[in-house]
This record gives sequence, structure tokens and C-alpha cells, in this order.
Amino acid sequence: MRGASRWRIITGMNWASRRRTIYIVSIVVFFGIILGIPLAIWLNRPPSCFDGKQNQEETAPDKGGPCALLDERTLLPYSVLWSRAFPVRAGVYNAVAYVENPNAEASASAVSYRFQFYDDRGVIVAERAGVTPIMPGGVTPVFTGAISTGNRFVARTFFEFTRNPAWERLRDRTSDLTINNKVVSMLDSSPRLAARVKNTSVSTIVDPGFVAVVFDTAGNAIAASATTIPRLEGGEEREIVFVWTEPFSKAAGRIDILPILESKGSGS
Repeated sequence: MRGASRWRIITGMNWASRRRTIYIVSIVVFFGIILGIPLAIWLNRPPSCFDGKQNQEETAPDKGGPCALLDERTLLPYSVLWSRAFPVRAGVYNAVAYVENPNAEASASAVSYRFQFYDDRGVIVAERAGVTPIMPGGVTPVFTGAISTGNRFVARTFFEFTRNPAWERLRDRTSDLTINNKVVSMLDSSPRLAARVKNTSVSTIVDPGFVAVVFDTAGNAIAASATTIPRLEGGEEREIVFVWTEPFSKAAGRIDILPILESKGSGS
């Protein structure tokens, strides 16, 4: 009887031990499956432009190669060609800066900028901040208007970007716009500049903006204005008009009309 009881006790202990082992193994397998499958998927996911790694011929993590974001180290530097304020009436100015981007397929959207305006003593008389795109492969005009200086004269204009551009790969949609038939009238009173703009593509362009800069015969900028139209359908042609309230300070020579498009919402 003692031997049988001892055997039953040993057998029961062995079964309890096996059951405990099975229970532990089951838990390990369960959590191994729960945690292992997502880990395996994460470890074996294909390269992308959002994985935080430098792969697939990228020149920096998630930049360059096939990615939309570009590595600024591989781009030619942009430059501010000039910036200037133009009197509209006593104590009110418009201002323009010309920013040249030599990279034909690199654009930046919503880059923060700042204009500062100084009198002839070097005292700041006004400041204006905003955001602008930098368009690919050419000159982007940055325009700001109706700047009040409290009847103080602006002798010098300073322009700078206050945030580094995030460069993206983008086709220049302004190449779809042609501007012709520039006509200047009423030069002795309230100058008016009219032109025809045509969308040569089949896609709609939304909120295209246009900046007009008038130069004198010596090539110096003497006036600037801007306008926007809500949309321009594919193949559509429309008139755009720029006006000034006072005559130009000098005889008009060259006239630039430059389009400017936001990188978002420029087509549908």
C-alpha cells in the first residue's frame, strides 16, 4: 500500500509538473506570436521614403533618390537678387524681393520670410513677415503691399528667409502659363498695366498669382503691383490688370510679369 501511494504521489507530481510546463510554454508561444509577427513585419518591411533610414539610393535619410524630399546638400544654393520698396502714396509702400532658384526640379513651399525697412539714418520704420513658395528653376517674386511707414521715407530694404526651405521634387507649373500683350496706359495719372495670360495645359490652375515689376530705361525697378485670379481652366485665356494710384517716378522701360503658384492646390 505504501508503494502504491508513493507511486500515485510521484505520478501526480509529474503530471502537475508537465501541466505547469505546458501552461508556461503555451504562454510563451502566445506572446511570441503576438509580439513576433509585428516585429517580423517591421524588420522585413520594404524600404520607403518614410522609414527614417538612408536606403534605395537616397543621399540622406528619406531624402533624394526616389523620394519627394530632396537633400539640400545636393542642390545649388538659392540667392536673393535684390529687394526694394516702392512708394504708393505718402507713407505707404509696396515691396518686392527677387529670389533666384537655379534648381529646375526643386521647390519649397510656405517658407517664412521677413522684410525690414530702414530710413536714411538706419532706423527701422516698418517690418513685414509672411510665407512664400520658392518655385523651381527661375526667379520667384516675393511681394508684400500696403506697408505703412507713418510718413517716414524708406531708404533701404532688407529681405531674408527666417526658416530654412524644405526642398521637394516638383515640376514648374508656371511653365504652363504664357503672358502676352502687355499694354501700359494712363501713365500721366494712374498707370494701368494689362496683359493676357493663358493656361496652355489641360489641367486647372487654382489661385495663380502674378507680380508686375516696372523698370526704368536704366534697368532700375521703380514700381510693383500684384494680382490674383481664382482659377484658370486648361486652355483658358484671361486678362490680368495691375494699377497704381500715382504716376511712375521715371519713364517705364522693361516690365516683368512673373507668375507665382503655391505647390499645393496648383492643379486638379
